Amino acid sequence: MSQQAKSERLMNLVICLLVARGYVPKSRIRSVVGGYGDQTDEAFDRMFERDKDELRDVGIPIEIGSNDPFGEDEPGYRISRHEFELPEIRLEPDEAAVVGLAARAWQHSGLAAAASTAVVKLQAAGVEADTRALGAVEPRVGGEEPAFWPLWEAVRDRRPVRFWHRKVSSATGMQRHLRPWSVLSWHGRWYVLGFDTDREDARMFRLSRIVGDVEPDGEPGSYEVPPPDDVRSAASSLAPSPEHRDLSVATLKVREGSGHTLRRRATDVRPADVPGWDVVTVSYSSQTRLVEEIATHGADVVALEPDELRKRVVEWLTDIVEETP
Repeated sequence: MSQQAKSERLMNLVICLLVARGYVPKSRIRSVVGGYGDQTDEAFDRMFERDKDELRDVGIPIEIGSNDPFGEDEPGYRISRHEFELPEIRLEPDEAAVVGLAARAWQHSGLAAAASTAVVKLQAAGVEADTRALGAVEPRVGGEEPAFWPLWEAVRDRRPVRFWHRKVSSATGMQRHLRPWSVLSWHGRWYVLGFDTDREDARMFRLSRIVGDVEPDGEPGSYEVPPPDDVRSAASSLAPSPEHRDLSVATLKVREGSGHTLRRRATDVRPADVPGWDVVTVSYSSQTRLVEEIATHGADVVALEPDELRKRVVEWLTDIVEETP
C-alpha cells in the first residue's frame, strides 16, 4: 500500500471521528472511511487497530465510549475537539492542528474531496456531524518540506535523528542531533520539537531550514517522549514570536463587498482604478496558503503582485477548471 493511500485513510479517519457529535461505532467507521470497506473482517480489524495506535502515538486522543447512557449500544470512537486542538501554542484558528498529523501531507484540493466525502457518508449513515470541527484540520504540507516524512516517521518510531540546520543569517548549517517528540505547524511554518542531545535541552527547528537529508542516529524506541502536557508546554515556550516571522507583501484587487477575511488583516485598502474594486495590501508568511485563500474567492479576488504569487493563483485555478467534469 502506498504512503499516499495510507495518509488519505488516516486523514479520513481523523475527519470521521472529529466531526461526529457522538461516538461512531466501528461498523460505521468501516463503511465511511475509504480503504476499510474492501478488507476482510480480520484484515479490517488489524488495519483499524494499527491506525488507532499510530494516531495515538503522535498525540491524537481517540476516545472510546457509548452514546447510550446504559451502555447497551455498540461502543464507538470519537476525537474530542478540545483535546485535538493545541491552544497552549496560541495557534490561529485555521492553524489549530494536532502534533504530527499525517493528513497534513495532503494538499488542500485533496482534503476538500476527502472531507466532503467523509462528511456526506457520515450523515447518510445517520451520524450527526459538526462540520465546524473541520477547521482544526489544516493539511498544507505537500512536497514543500522534504524533511516532513522522515521526521514524522522518527516521531512515530521514537528514533533519534541527525540533520544540518541553517540559521536565517547563514547559508550553511550546523549539524543537530535530536530525539524528536513531535512535528507541528505554527503560523504556516513547520517545526520539529524534541530533545537536542548536544545542548541537553528541548529545542524546536524549522523544517524549511533543514539542509540535506534527515538521517537516523540511533535505534527505534531508544527514548521516551514526555507526557503531552510537557510537550505542549515546551512547544509554547520555544515557538518564535509572531513579530519574528518572515513576512512578504502581496497586492490584490478585491471586488467591493467580498474578500472580507483579506480586508480584515489588510495593511492598506484603497479604491482601484476600476469602479467596484479595491486594491488591498496584505502581509503573508506562506505563499501556498495565500494562493489557496485567494483561489477560494474565485473571480472576486485577483492577485496583482508579486508576479510569482499571481502565476501560482492562475495555475491553481486552471487546475481546478481542468479537473471539473
